[in-house]
Amino acid sequence: MFVCSACGYENPKWYGRCPQCGEWDTFEERVINDEPASIAKLKSNSGKRGNALQISEIQADGEQRYKTGLSEFDRVLGGGIVKGSLVLLSGDPGIGKSTILLQVCQHLGETLKILYVSGEESAHQIKLRADRLGVTSPNLYIMSETDVEIICEHIKSDKPDLVIIDSIQTVMLSELSSSSGSITQVRESTNFIMRTAKDFNIPVIIVGHVNKDGNIAGPKVLEHIVDAVLYIEGERNFSYRILRAVKNRFGSTNEIGVFEMLDSGLRQVENPSMMMLEGRPKNSSGSCVACAMEGSRPILAEVQGLVTPSNLAQPRRMSNGFDYNRINMILAVLEKRGGYYFANMDVYLNVVGGLKLFEPAADLSVALALVSSLKDTVVREDVLAFGEIGLAGEIRSVSHCEQRIREAARMGFTRVVIPKDNLKSISKEIQKEIEIIGVKYISQAFEAII
Repeated sequence: MFVCSACGYENPKWYGRCPQCGEWDTFEERVINDEPASIAKLKSNSGKRGNALQISEIQADGEQRYKTGLSEFDRVLGGGIVKGSLVLLSGDPGIGKSTILLQVCQHLGETLKILYVSGEESAHQIKLRADRLGVTSPNLYIMSETDVEIICEHIKSDKPDLVIIDSIQTVMLSELSSSSGSITQVRESTNFIMRTAKDFNIPVIIVGHVNKDGNIAGPKVLEHIVDAVLYIEGERNFSYRILRAVKNRFGSTNEIGVFEMLDSGLRQVENPSMMMLEGRPKNSSGSCVACAMEGSRPILAEVQGLVTPSNLAQPRRMSNGFDYNRINMILAVLEKRGGYYFANMDVYLNVVGGLKLFEPAADLSVALALVSSLKDTVVREDVLAFGEIGLAGEIRSVSHCEQRIREAARMGFTRVVIPKDNLKSISKEIQKEIEIIGVKYISQAFEAII
């Protein structure tokens, strides 16, 4: 059988391009007739299988969570690590996955027994990194092993309170003929570990590699098996890291945690807004501050735009931290509805600090930064703007408006430009603290900030 290494599609015929995911040269030959169904080997030592219970008969004592000692990490998980859960932590090489897990071990090791399994490093190498990070917990046990059955047998006999496996692409089931990191090995190994975690109510954190597109390496079913999927984002040239949940059965998927990479490990950033605005240039055109909601937390970020005459037949459009297609839409609206001409201009947009702005509320800040650069007009330093831009040039209302304004006032801003429809929901108390300007169209917004 030929199996696509990108998506797991199987076919007895070899293809140059996968008909399911469209990737080229990803088909690998697999001998599957002698691969036993490892799922059948997953026998539980606790309770009987195949028995259906009435929901009223099932005892629910509530979620038991372990606090990791990093409030930013707990925030993303929904309050801590849930007992019996399976968490997948992924990110680019060198982004800080193993570092943050060792720091978690230092705090949890004060009261819990932790098993750290590494298939990539020897115990000596982990010890050297632990010494650098100041991890000296006596309850932390290191195991350098790649056989999943040996790892699970050790978990059953030793019964630690937390298990960390670094990484899932390096461990394997010896009965399977395929190599470690293959589609079959990753899927079956994760199933084996998942059943062990559920049977003995032991939380397990597994580290996953990413492919060249930034997605988790291995089959997509890997993300469906686990209870939570966490990503560590950030540019290697920046010291800041953002921990984001894209799946969480025990909490919200909108929360983020912000960390700073130092020589001594990852340090939590309790005030991300202040961090994002550090080093902001004064009296410089093409800069505007946006306010984005990440879960329940408002975060201020500086949006920088640069508009210059182009010598190319097709002007260049580049974006860092904001959706490329949405920038083209905003430029079209500015030309059609606002009368600002960008057709023969190169446009560059950057969100400072490595933050990615996904919500439409950042549209107004992006538009103001671009118009400011085009007209070479400075946006006042004490001004913040947010709102969604429609195709008719209108500024549409956004959610959590009052929280955004409070954060702006706390950070020292004196004027905020918001959609006019949001004015009716603003309390009079906040209106006394900061000047609030409601705008209906994009042309009114630029007049309000200069």
